Amino acid sequence: MPRRLYFFGRCENISTTKDNTLINDEIDLDEVRLIDEDGKPLGIVSSDAAREIAYERDLDLVLIAPQATPPVCRIMDYGKFRFDKIKKEKESRKKQQSAETKQIQLSIVIGDNDFNTKLNHANKFLAGGDKVRVVVRFKSRQIQHKDLGYAILERFLKGCEGVGAADKPPVEEGRNLSLLIVPVKPEQKKTK
Repeated sequence: MPRRLYFFGRCENISTTKDNTLINDEIDLDEVRLIDEDGKPLGIVSSDAAREIAYERDLDLVLIAPQATPPVCRIMDYGKFRFDKIKKEKESRKKQQSAETKQIQLSIVIGDNDFNTKLNHANKFLAGGDKVRVVVRFKSRQIQHKDLGYAILERFLKGCEGVGAADKPPVEEGRNLSLLIVPVKPEQKKTK
């Protein structure tokens, strides 16, 4: 259990924070470059004097740049700083798009209605930001007609124009022929 220090009515933990940021009494340096809560430099002072200034303002002293010469400390409300940092991290995780790869299987003897249904599904996936892997499976002797597989993939890719584009040329994988289609970014749509 960490020790607690009562100083000017404030209760502060003396253990290192979870992100290894040194605060208050953990900072034991000869001199530091001090910045106040508004971002104005206060000059180079001893760490004890910096801590006193922070406690007088009822705030925390936080070491923000330990590699600088002299190290830089800032006076701030560390609890609010951590809260804002966690909130920003959550926001950035929400904004990150996790694109999945959906797979659609075709054969060289697929009917027009089945082909159009699978094409519509692929267009929905691409519009939603997912990648689509289109696989043409060859059964038994169909492997001799790879040109038909390439033709179906080319026709499928033409059907996805505007919402998707081929990542690279079709790849032969044993008895399969596959093509990865990635969603087209909005900037790319305008240039075409």
